[in-house]
Amino acid sequence: MNHLRKMKYLKTSVVVVLSTIILTACSLPGLGGSSENGISIVSGSTTERQILGYLVEGMVNHYTDAPTNIIPNLGSSTMNHQALETGDANVSAVNYTGTSLTGELGMEAETDPEVALETVISEFDSQYDMHWYTPGYGFANTYAFMVRREDAEEYGLETVSDLEEYADEFLVGVDNTWLNREGDGYNAFKEIYGFEFSELYPMTIGLVYSAVSSGEVDVVLGYSTDGRIISEDLVVLEDDERLFPPYDGAAVVTNEAREQYPELDGIFQKLASTISDETMQELNFQSDQYLLEPQVVAERFLEENNYFEDAEPFIEPVSQDNLGGDE
Repeated sequence: MNHLRKMKYLKTSVVVVLSTIILTACSLPGLGGSSENGISIVSGSTTERQILGYLVEGMVNHYTDAPTNIIPNLGSSTMNHQALETGDANVSAVNYTGTSLTGELGMEAETDPEVALETVISEFDSQYDMHWYTPGYGFANTYAFMVRREDAEEYGLETVSDLEEYADEFLVGVDNTWLNREGDGYNAFKEIYGFEFSELYPMTIGLVYSAVSSGEVDVVLGYSTDGRIISEDLVVLEDDERLFPPYDGAAVVTNEAREQYPELDGIFQKLASTISDETMQELNFQSDQYLLEPQVVAERFLEENNYFEDAEPFIEPVSQDNLGGDE
C-alpha cells in the first residue's frame, strides 16, 4: 500500500512540475487572454471548479457576444493564477479566500472571514491588477469534520468540540497533508480545541468518505461542499472554535478584461450569493454520483434559474479610476 501511494505521489508531482514549466515558459497553444481572443476562463481539475467554469462560460455566452474559451484541468489554484498572469486567461471561475491568501499571496492564514476577504481584494488589485468579486458565489469550501448521520443523532454531535468526549473512542480518518499542515493542521487543532484523538489514520482525501460510510472509521476530515456528503449521508460538524480559515468562493478577473468587457461586472453581480454550501454539494453530487459531465450540470443549473434574469446587479461604470475597487 505504501509503495502504491509513493508511486501515485511521484506521478502527481511530475504532472504538476511539467504543467508549471509549460505555463511559465510560454503561452499555452490556442489560448490567450487578450481582448482580440475574447474571454478565456480557467476552471480547474476538481468537479467543483469545472462546474463553476462552465457556469461562468454559460453566463458570458448568454449576456455577451464575446467569444469564450474555457481552460479546464489545471491542477492547482496557483496554476490558474499563473494563466491569468501570463495572459493565457483573463477570468478565473473560482478562487478561494484561504487558498489564495496562503498560496498566491504567500501570507499567513487568517481565520476572520472579513479580514481574509478584505486582504485578498486589496492585494490582488495592488499586486496583480486583478479584481476579486464580492460578494462571491455564496458558498465556502473548507476542511470540515464529518460523521455518519446515525452517529450524529445517537451521540448528539453538532460541533467539533462535541468530539472531545469521544476522542479516546472514535477512529478518525484525515487527509495525509493535514497532519503536518501549518496554520490549520493537527498541531493547530490540538492548541485551539485543547484535545487530541487517540486513533488517527492518515489517508488520501478521496478515501475518507467511503471509509466513514463503511464504518472503518467514525470521524473524517473532508471538504465542506463535496457531493459525497450527500451520497454517503454524512453530517458536517460546525467548526465552533474557527480552526479553519474561510474559503469563500468567488471569481477573479483581470482589470484589463473588465475594461474591455464591462458586462462581466453585471454577470458576476447576478451570480452573487446564489450558491449556498448545500447547493454546491448538490451540484457536485449530480456530477460525481450520476456521472454527469460538469458542463451538463452547469447548463441545467443556469436553465433552471433562468440565467438569473431576475437579478438586478449594480453595475459600476468601469474606468481607470475605479478598476479593482470594492463594489
